[in-house]
Amino acid sequence: MKSVLPTQIATRQSFGELGDRTLAKVRRKVIPVICLLYFIAFLDRNNVGFAKLTMSEDIGLSASAYGLGAGIFFIGYALFEIPSNGGMYRFGARKWIARILISWGVCAAAMALVNGEATFNVIRFLLGAAEAGFFPAVVFYLTLWFPAAQRVTVLGLFVLAQPISNAIGAPVSGLLLNLEGVAGLHGWQWLYIVEGIPAVVLGILAPRLLTDRPEQAHWLLAEERDWLSNTMARELADKQKSGPHTFLGGLKDRRALVYAFLNFGMVCGIYGFGLWLPTVVSGLGKLSPVQVGFIVVIPYGAAAAFLYYWSRRSDRTGKRAAHASISMLIAAAGLAGAAFLLPVNALAALAFLTIAAMGVFSATAPLLSMPSAALGGAAAAAGLALVNSIGNVGGFVAPFAVGLLNDATHSNLAGLLFLSVCLVITALATYLYARNRPEGTTVPSSIAAAELAETN
Repeated sequence: MKSVLPTQIATRQSFGELGDRTLAKVRRKVIPVICLLYFIAFLDRNNVGFAKLTMSEDIGLSASAYGLGAGIFFIGYALFEIPSNGGMYRFGARKWIARILISWGVCAAAMALVNGEATFNVIRFLLGAAEAGFFPAVVFYLTLWFPAAQRVTVLGLFVLAQPISNAIGAPVSGLLLNLEGVAGLHGWQWLYIVEGIPAVVLGILAPRLLTDRPEQAHWLLAEERDWLSNTMARELADKQKSGPHTFLGGLKDRRALVYAFLNFGMVCGIYGFGLWLPTVVSGLGKLSPVQVGFIVVIPYGAAAAFLYYWSRRSDRTGKRAAHASISMLIAAAGLAGAAFLLPVNALAALAFLTIAAMGVFSATAPLLSMPSAALGGAAAAAGLALVNSIGNVGGFVAPFAVGLLNDATHSNLAGLLFLSVCLVITALATYLYARNRPEGTTVPSSIAAAELAETN
């Protein structure tokens, strides 16, 4: 019978009446705001997949040119990720997230100015640079407010905004494409303008909606504020026993580099899937953009439901690496099945695309909880930025590679199989790293210890 370590039990225990009450208040205050912000981020990041349905013909984009431009967003994102997170740590989450939101909203709306391959690439790059630092800033922000034992569930709620954004955004984007000719603009131009404005509005409101640290949370009672501040301070001190947690130290930490490359493989699957899904669905039959939008709701809706269940299960068991690996294998199976069934049976292919969506989105929270458990303080800001920076290069590689494969083969088969292989390799690497991590590289936190114990 497999033994259960105290560290694994810690991920399931109550924090007492005061702690549970405090964390419930924090969840009600913090989670809706950051989920809304990430909802808007993903809406602006992936709407290019719908815009492509009519934009490519209007401005003369080939599949490979679209793949390059869609992916070049992540080059700008990766280059500015670490400097951006340094700014966040220096100036505080409220001000820095506001800056990110306003600048990316302006760039998102500016996509309406695209008139060819060059402008498509330039504005997509600027959009990535503007949004750089947002995801790791929010993940770091969550480490200031939630103990490690609850972090996968919280991350899962945050990441839940991804499939929900796509599920809601898909039909909205399809409907906006119907504004063709209104005020002399194409439908895809209206799509970019309308979906870029909310980021600017939320950027203006963000300083009022967010609180930087628990010590400043006047919406908590004094005893609740003290309990949370002391609890998070003890966790940070526990992590720092393994060495100094400076910003530069986080960039040099070998664990952060390993997680960055694991994140690279997972991101290949997420964005290769997300940026090409509308195109793949449109190949199921003679469908209008609006019909494509409503069909895309199916895989994303299923992904949202499964993601919530899977994140809670990961926290309940403490088995982070296993949950991340299984999710990626589920996604790989879904992509491979869809690849072979697309030319044969449209409904069966859609079922496998739904399985792929469930797997690829549910992998994010357990995988990203691992580096956030290993690092603290400034090192967490730097390490998470490194993880996300290198990881998001996968957002460039995957769409570009799929575009090249589609142009070369005139089929979705090779591109979907490429994404499937990326996810299988990453799943195995994630599991093996958790199993074989050398002595001395672990961190004395409940999640990190449980992650090692899961395979013993």
